[in-house]
Amino acid sequence: MAGEQKAKAKKEQAKGKAKEAVGRAVGNERLEAKGRTKQSKGDARQAKEKTKDVFKH
Repeated sequence: MAGEQKAKAKKEQAKGKAKEAVGRAVGNERLEAKGRTKQSKGDARQAKEKTKDVFKH
């Protein structure tokens, strides 16, 4: 289960980076902001999983 959540976090981060880059390239601030939001969501998910790993051991 934890591996699945970690993969989901990485996927969210990658999608966020891509959206942000596309938004910046075409000058769409809204798309760029959505990308940053998705990236932050992935960062938060990854931090949660790392915290769970610390307490697991």
